[in-house]
Amino acid sequence: MGSRANAPRGDTGEDALARRWTLTAADAAEVLRARGAEHRLRCAVQLCTLRATGRFAADYRRVPPEAVNHLAAQLGLDPVLALPKPERPATESAQLARIRRHLGWGEFDHAAEQRLRDRLQERAAEGMTPGPLLALAEDLLRTARVVLPAPGTLERLVASAAAHAVQDLFERIAAGLPERLRDAIEDLVDVPEGEHRSPLAHLKEPPPAARAKAISARLARLDLLDELLGAGADLSAATPQLQQHLAQLGRRYDAQALRRFAPPKRHALVAAFLVETRKGLLDQVVAMHDQYMTGFERRSRLAYEEKHRALRRRAKSGLDTLLGAVDVLLDADRDAPISRLYEAVEEAALRGAAADCRAFARLEERGLLDELAARYGDLRRYLPAFLRLPFEAAAGSEALLAAIEVARMLDAGASEALLDDAPRHFVPAAWRKLACPAGQRPRRALWEIALAFAVRDALRSGDLFLAASRRHVSFWNLLMGEQQWAEAKGDVYARLPVPPRPDEALAALRARFDEAAGAAACGLPRNLFARIQDGELRLRQPDALPVTPGLRKLRAVIAASLPQVRVEDLLRQVDRWTGLTRALAPLGGYEPRGGEDTYRTLLAALIAHGTNLGVAAMAGSIEGMTPDRLHHASQWFLREATLKTASKAVVDHHHALPFSATWGDGTLSSSDGQRFAVQRDGLLGAVYPRYFGYYDRAITLYTHLSDRFGVFATQAISCAPREAGYVLDGLLENDTLVRPLVHTTDTHGFTEQLFGLCHLLGIAFMPRLKDLPDQQIYKLDKNTDHGPLEPLFRGVVDTALIAEQWDQLVRIAASLRDRTAPAHVVLQRLISASPADRVSKALTALGRACKTLFILRYIHEEPTRLAIQRQLNRGEARHSLARWLFFANRGEFRVGDYEEVMSKASCLGLLSNAAVLWNTVQIERVVGRLRAGGAEIDPADLAHVWPLQHARIIPNGTYFLGWPQDETAETASI
Repeated sequence: MGSRANAPRGDTGEDALARRWTLTAADAAEVLRARGAEHRLRCAVQLCTLRATGRFAADYRRVPPEAVNHLAAQLGLDPVLALPKPERPATESAQLARIRRHLGWGEFDHAAEQRLRDRLQERAAEGMTPGPLLALAEDLLRTARVVLPAPGTLERLVASAAAHAVQDLFERIAAGLPERLRDAIEDLVDVPEGEHRSPLAHLKEPPPAARAKAISARLARLDLLDELLGAGADLSAATPQLQQHLAQLGRRYDAQALRRFAPPKRHALVAAFLVETRKGLLDQVVAMHDQYMTGFERRSRLAYEEKHRALRRRAKSGLDTLLGAVDVLLDADRDAPISRLYEAVEEAALRGAAADCRAFARLEERGLLDELAARYGDLRRYLPAFLRLPFEAAAGSEALLAAIEVARMLDAGASEALLDDAPRHFVPAAWRKLACPAGQRPRRALWEIALAFAVRDALRSGDLFLAASRRHVSFWNLLMGEQQWAEAKGDVYARLPVPPRPDEALAALRARFDEAAGAAACGLPRNLFARIQDGELRLRQPDALPVTPGLRKLRAVIAASLPQVRVEDLLRQVDRWTGLTRALAPLGGYEPRGGEDTYRTLLAALIAHGTNLGVAAMAGSIEGMTPDRLHHASQWFLREATLKTASKAVVDHHHALPFSATWGDGTLSSSDGQRFAVQRDGLLGAVYPRYFGYYDRAITLYTHLSDRFGVFATQAISCAPREAGYVLDGLLENDTLVRPLVHTTDTHGFTEQLFGLCHLLGIAFMPRLKDLPDQQIYKLDKNTDHGPLEPLFRGVVDTALIAEQWDQLVRIAASLRDRTAPAHVVLQRLISASPADRVSKALTALGRACKTLFILRYIHEEPTRLAIQRQLNRGEARHSLARWLFFANRGEFRVGDYEEVMSKASCLGLLSNAAVLWNTVQIERVVGRLRAGGAEIDPADLAHVWPLQHARIIPNGTYFLGWPQDETAETASI
């Protein structure tokens, strides 16, 4: 912060000199009141410094010589090499007072200090941390035209105001907690005799994989929190954002650290943690139920199919036996005794064949339901407690809520006669004959299994919701409220690239549609990629992108010319360019430990997670390092938010390099998933048979990559759902300088609803569809004839429905853009909505129109196809860099907790971005040397030399050899 005491040393260009170091006529007159050339120069320097920074310069030696001589020229004075200190402090003080009066600035007196302190305490009570508070203090003083005190003085004032406000906040929160809850908190942070961990530590455990026992344990934990918080935990003294901040602190401090705090602080942190944990638990048990029911069905179906295969073979053999017996009977004399039949076919074989055929017939009729029912006992281990959750129903789903109430009454001991009139609309049609026989009472096991599936689906669609959760609230509560939408509507339509009137929006869409259809129809005779045969679309396999001999040689020369670099040296150099470690600030409220940790610790922790070594192995690879130091840095500094900010610094720096324009203009991006095995159970892990078989679990790291190779978003997701649900998250939560206008994915990253939302948000969505000929495409107008394309259209878009729901569709898009809720949550609700949901149907209709428009362009425009192919190839190539860096433990995650996985994923993304920046700088140097030597390099070839080389980067071995022990950077003290 000390640099604010002086004029910025970098402002020495012509524009900066003119802007910051130019005197007005009145300024010059004031300066000339000083006697002597040195006094006048010092006066001019202090005048300009105060006006620019709000402070007087404390050290004249730090003022740029260019600025001093620029002022000297304006005053008609001779140039100087350096400006000496004043000999008489009293003269200097009088001169500074005159400058203040001239510019109209006041002193930082007691009254100004008290006003500032009051304002800072207000903002600190709202959750602002010391870093932003210091910047706010400087801005407030400059706005009030009060001279800023010395940096150390202001920092101490800010720290004091923050500490006072936070302590006051802790006391107000603690005072609002009932005594019973405060006593319970004391018990939670106490380690019982004979135990190694506190009860609070158990509450912090991440959710395991969705098994019935684990779900039951989570529900019991939820009951415990309900009991603890039932008497009322009043956190109204803190804003919702501050509550979350305090909860994060409560999660990170262990019981031993919490016991050292004063009771008000301990009670406030743990209470906030408990409140936020309860919300998270509701989301967890919903996710676990969803995952369990999906596995429940999969296991039942696999068991059914295995029995079906075995019985089918036996039934076929038995059928042959029975048919043989029938033939014997038909050919025999009618008066012949039955013994003649047993002479041809043994009785045992005949009976066995009949039993096999009956068993197979029974299996086909009810085998799957029998397998489901056989697992009913395991489902019952948690289902009664799960159905006791405080579900609420959206309009039209009240019958499902009534069915849940019936199940609750049955679990409470009511007679099964309740099932006679219980709702059964949710029972699948294929089950009803056996689950709900006509005129009979439904079979409770199958009825409850069907209810469990129905609840899962209703929670996905939002037909059921939990008001106290974070993500499973009612759909419209995820978005802008009605009043907020009414107030913001005008501004939203001004900022989103869509007109406010639906007829105008549809007219524009029709014009683009007709243009694309006309061009595709006219180009069919000359189209070498697509043709229409027998009323169906036929495509020719696209050729691989060519690699010329010149390009192959250029790649080899550049690869051989890149210097070898260890990963820690690479990271240090990139930090010097970008200042990425300055973003790795601890959570506000963090109390630093005594100066045992260094800059190396922070880089070592980054590398430990980004290479998958882990803190123990990394500590053993660095002289003098301990696992405790690395764990401490990881826990407090390497959070998802700070790593995202650090990665932003690297991406922004790379994006701004002129040489990065070699690969694109930054408006094209792609997203793709990379699968990694995971060894520990967790909600993220899922079976992925394609690569990992039916028993090993895997997760997906879903990354968004710009055409300049910067990864601007990383998400850890399950392999189970479609990746399409997470495309918008990365695009909308992007804070970098990258601003994609066109986005591409593979087939797994596409849905029709996503097409519609991208259109509303002004993003051209262009996926590569593997099954393109099988995609259904739609007309916008039934009566329009599109010539040779006519056989391809399978339906007509319901434009009237789009017009009817236009306002609501734009409201959804605006809410996503403003990040009121995670995009994947909203998109999942819309995809899973019931067929009667008109908003969802309207979005699907819009998406079908946009998908058809894109397909027509794709089959006609070769440059579009090539651009999509190139960008997706870049994404695949980036996966190789990630694999190279994430080398340890065979590239398998050994943690299952979402936070730990995201920490590793974010560190990996940061390391790969640093490698891309490093490679870009080195490639530019190599190309510069080649061109200086007379080599002619085709820009088209250079565009295919990507900064993803990794063979020269060394990610393993012994780290930080040759580094000085006191290596430092401008980072927070660990």
